[in-house]
Amino acid sequence: MASSFSFDSLNQAQREAVGALDGPVMLLAGAGTGKTRTVTCRIAHMLEKRIAASEILAVTFTNKAASEMRERIGGMVSKKAAEDMTVCTFHSLCVRILRGGIEKLGYKKNFSICSHSDQVGLMKQLLVRMGGSSEKVKPDEVLSAISKAKNKGIDPQALEDEYFAALGVAYQNELRAQNAVDFDDLLLMGEQILREHADVRDIFRERYTRVTVDEFQDTNALQMRLLQQLVGPPHYHVCVVGDDDQSIYGWRGAEVANILQFEKFFPNPKVIRLEENYRSTHAVLHTANSLIKHNVGRREKILRSTRAGGDPVRIVAMPGDDQEAEFIAEEIMAEKGAVGREWEDFAILFRTNGQSRKLELAFRERKMPYRMVGAQSFYDRREVRDVLAYAQLLASPDADVPLLRVLNAPNRGIGQSTAILATDWSREHHESVWQALCDPNFTAQLGTKSANAVQEFVATIAGAKNRIEIAKENPADVLDSLIKEIEYLPWIERACKTDSERQQRAEGIFSVVDSLRKHVEKKGKTLQSFIDHSALASDKDDDDLEKKQGVTLITLHASKGLEFPIVFLVGLEEGFLPHTRSIAEGTKDEERRLLYVGITRAQDLLTMTYCSTRIKWGQETGCQPSSFIGELDDEHLLHTTYDDILGAAPSTDELENFFGGLKGLLDDTLSLIHI
Repeated sequence: MASSFSFDSLNQAQREAVGALDGPVMLLAGAGTGKTRTVTCRIAHMLEKRIAASEILAVTFTNKAASEMRERIGGMVSKKAAEDMTVCTFHSLCVRILRGGIEKLGYKKNFSICSHSDQVGLMKQLLVRMGGSSEKVKPDEVLSAISKAKNKGIDPQALEDEYFAALGVAYQNELRAQNAVDFDDLLLMGEQILREHADVRDIFRERYTRVTVDEFQDTNALQMRLLQQLVGPPHYHVCVVGDDDQSIYGWRGAEVANILQFEKFFPNPKVIRLEENYRSTHAVLHTANSLIKHNVGRREKILRSTRAGGDPVRIVAMPGDDQEAEFIAEEIMAEKGAVGREWEDFAILFRTNGQSRKLELAFRERKMPYRMVGAQSFYDRREVRDVLAYAQLLASPDADVPLLRVLNAPNRGIGQSTAILATDWSREHHESVWQALCDPNFTAQLGTKSANAVQEFVATIAGAKNRIEIAKENPADVLDSLIKEIEYLPWIERACKTDSERQQRAEGIFSVVDSLRKHVEKKGKTLQSFIDHSALASDKDDDDLEKKQGVTLITLHASKGLEFPIVFLVGLEEGFLPHTRSIAEGTKDEERRLLYVGITRAQDLLTMTYCSTRIKWGQETGCQPSSFIGELDDEHLLHTTYDDILGAAPSTDELENFFGGLKGLLDDTLSLIHI
């Protein structure tokens, strides 16, 4: 099969990586070394070598990364081949495994996937039931402890905190009773099925003969075990791609040991290093290399820039965080006006979200556009979750979680007490809540008004479901008419305070129905596969920057994988970077990797700042420069201060740029006058 890449367009290490199709392969891909291009060329090369597209699996960490890789592969090979291969996240892969065998673990095949908001709602109920509301325990705190335990292979009942352990057991029992799983269960149970059931394991090993894992440094121990079950002897055709120097998610379970000790998991791997960097200047890369070499036990690699020279990296001492914010805002305005940059060329990176507040104020005062990374996900919006819950009922009314979510949304006279009675009845009779609602023996316990409301609800859902299953109508048309029939939009609009909020709610509902329509038009796609896809998409941890405009304000963690011509890295202070917690816990190596990631985001210009004082919790606090500054090689560094920069006479270039910018402004004004 022909593809549109040529070995001549690749450097030597990339060529070697693209050609290494057999056995375990590890690509150590440094920042900006063309990793994604190399991986997509390697997959295209597999097709050239007559490896069937349907046997190729590429696993990524985010939905965005999966769709980007699928798009890039599609640009190199035929559209049909790109569609036949599987490019997905770990969680999406596990849904495929569980849909094929979850009954072996005692669940019903039509399990539902709990979103984060579903989990929080469930935990709130358990806290009320088990006295936690009086103890001021936060649902997210408990869920985080349960999640960490699951990912480490520890049963939640073994949690050190006895109360959390009791909540963990109740939470898991509740999920099981509702035939539901959370995101951690997807991985746990996917690995368990492959490990305990050879028939399922053999099916998936035969289906996926070539496996590629991107961002391998972010995998945890559980994902490693899953990969080992998926890829077996004698050939071990697996390729992992990553960079131990960019392993920054240890706090959420990532195991840098997976990449450092890869040979322990797969025998005699071929290790290929991608070290030619196409992103940053030599000055930026030299500074990054001089920092990261202080980490012990790393896999040795030195990034080499294809761009010689470059302006020195500035380290600027600031009096306080007010001056830091104002200085950066003024610099960005001056640079944009002088050189004709776009707002999107600039990024400000920080360690914690709280550091952005002063920057935002400085930008707003100057009416400068900016984009914050971390807005509410589309899938967390109430109307979206509700309409998806109705879609789930049309596919499988036995799914308790979505049923209970919309049982009285909109209000139809089925109160909380009826919902609790139905849940208890379903448990006692070993059936779903839907089956309880359909059972005349159950409705006989209710008052006439509640019983009539329940029967009307059951008839509405059953009628809509029959339109799909018996009349074979388009699920999107059925969902659309159901939402209109129950008058969902007028109900939710009544709670809206503004016209724009009302419009946003309506657009959210339309978006879900429209997405379902487009999904089921594709070959082999069903209502259930749409619901699975939506549940996984709600786990988004990356915002679509391209849809927003302005200077980027972003945390160091969220910046991984991105690049910007001009970067300001703020708050290089002991206690911020490295973070106080890392010093206490002995995880300073990860903080050093985090700074390394920040430095290597810069393409052309990099400025790092630290303050003498900073406002913390309303108090002015003295700050010390980060110990990492002393580890940087001075060859391409320029140490300066806020006062020095403000007091310096402007250079000839700066004056020319200033007057050039002024002339441009004057010309624009005159042309407007003539108009």
